[in-house]
Amino acid sequence: MADCYSNYLRDKINDHLHGGPDFVRPATTYFAPMTVVPIASGGGTEVSSNFGGRASVTNNVGNWPASSGQSKTNGAAINFGNNTGGTVIIAGIAEYDASSGGNLLTFAALSTPLTVNNGGPLSIPVSGALYNWAT
Repeated sequence: MADCYSNYLRDKINDHLHGGPDFVRPATTYFAPMTVVPIASGGGTEVSSNFGGRASVTNNVGNWPASSGQSKTNGAAINFGNNTGGTVIIAGIAEYDASSGGNLLTFAALSTPLTVNNGGPLSIPVSGALYNWAT
């Protein structure tokens, strides 16, 4: 994976580490399925409306066990629900600090795009290895 941190998050981490204001992690983050994966500066095409909105995940150790080998995996499944629109091809997932709008935090392209038909479910299983900063 070429990238996974947004420019927004990089700036917050740099400030946090080097004399700027402390970064306060969000209590909840929100995941959006993407038909076009964003880049570090933003963009992408979100299809959360097909699934009833972004999937919320409480930001705690149960949902996010300790990082190991520069890889962070989810401790609980992230469920988006069933697709209520037409067939979509999910190319990646993006994480935001708000249920709509907000700041892009992280993003990841799927190794193989996933086709979700109308009525089909979308979820990320436990240990989905969302982010691997070692590669």
